[in-house]
Amino acid sequence: MGMEPFLSGVMGNVLSPSYAPSLWSVYVGPLSFWQRLHNTFLHIWPSILWKYWTLMPGVQREVWQHFPDLPPLLDIERNQSLALMNSHFSITTPMPLLPSQVEVGAMHCRPAKPLPQDLEAWITGAGSAGVVYFSLGSIASGKSMPSQYRQVFLEAFRRLPQRVLWKYEGKLEGASDNVRVSSWLPQQDLLAHPSVKVFISHGGLLSLQESIFHVTPLLVLPIFGDQTRNGMFVDSSGVGRALMWKELTVDRIVDVLTDIITNPRYQENAARISASLRDQLTTPQERAVFWTEYVIRHRGAPQLRCPAAQLTWVEFLLLDMACLLLLVLLLLLLLIRRLLRAISAKLSGGYAKQKTT
Repeated sequence: MGMEPFLSGVMGNVLSPSYAPSLWSVYVGPLSFWQRLHNTFLHIWPSILWKYWTLMPGVQREVWQHFPDLPPLLDIERNQSLALMNSHFSITTPMPLLPSQVEVGAMHCRPAKPLPQDLEAWITGAGSAGVVYFSLGSIASGKSMPSQYRQVFLEAFRRLPQRVLWKYEGKLEGASDNVRVSSWLPQQDLLAHPSVKVFISHGGLLSLQESIFHVTPLLVLPIFGDQTRNGMFVDSSGVGRALMWKELTVDRIVDVLTDIITNPRYQENAARISASLRDQLTTPQERAVFWTEYVIRHRGAPQLRCPAAQLTWVEFLLLDMACLLLLVLLLLLLLIRRLLRAISAKLSGGYAKQKTT
C-alpha cells in the first residue's frame, strides 16, 4: 500500500526497512529482528531486479530501438517532478514524505448511487439477515477458481441465513436459492448499502479502500502481490478477518462470516477508520489536480525535488566521508604509535646510559 520503498528512494526519500514494509512483505506494525532482516532483503532485491535485470537489459534496449535519442530510463526516473501516491496514513504505515510525494488514496471513492430496481428489491428482500457480497476483483475471475474451492463456497453459502451476491462470470451450477450471480456489479453502490453486511474480497488495494470508505467489514482471501499484507492490515486493525486459501473449509467460512456479521466490533472499527480516511482538509481529487497543475505552472517545479535523488549510494550514506575519517583515524593511530615508540626508546636509552654510569 502506497509507494514501493525502492521507488521512493529514486526520488531521494529512502525509507528504512526497520519500519517501512515492502510491497511484498506481510508485516504490519513493529517488526521483530527476523522480520526486519527479511524486510531489508525485500527492500534491496526489487531495486536490483528493476535496475539490472528488468529495466536496463530489457526495457531500455527496446526503448532505444524506437527512440534512440531518449535519455537513459534511469535518468528519466530520477527526474520525476511529482508522485501521486495511492495511499493514506489511515490505512497504511505512516511514512515521511517529500513535497513531491502527495497522498491521494481513495481518490476513486465516491458517494453511493441508487442500485438498479431489481437488485435493490433482491437485497431488500433479504430482510434483517442482510447480504454477503463476494468478488475477487477484475483480474482473478470467479470462473477460474479451482472447483474444490468453488464447492466449498457453495456449501458454505447454503448454510448461511444471509443472501449472497457473487460476482461470477458464466453459469454457476449447484448454487442454492439464496445465491445470486452476476458478471458485473456496481461495487461501491453495494458496499454503501446498509443491508450488505460483509465483503468477501481478494484484498486488492482499491477494494480495501472502497470497503473502508463505505464502512463495510471484510473477509480477505489474498491471491498475490500486496493482497496478503492488506489482509494482515484488515485482521490487525479489526475491520475484518483474513484467511489463506489452504485454510478454507465449509465450517471455517461459515464461522468466520458469522463472527464478522454478528460481532459489532468489526463495523465499529471500520467506521472509526473510515472517519479518519474521510477527515481531510482537501479531497484527494483536489490535491491531485492542484499539484499536477502546480508542476505545469512552475515548469517541472524543480523546487520540489530532493537533492538526494542525484546522489550515489556512496555519497548518500557518507561512505566516502567514513573512509576519510577511518584513514585519518588510522594515520592518527600510527602517529601515536610512533610517538610512543620514540618515547619508549628514549626512556630505555636513558635508563641504560644511567645504569652503565
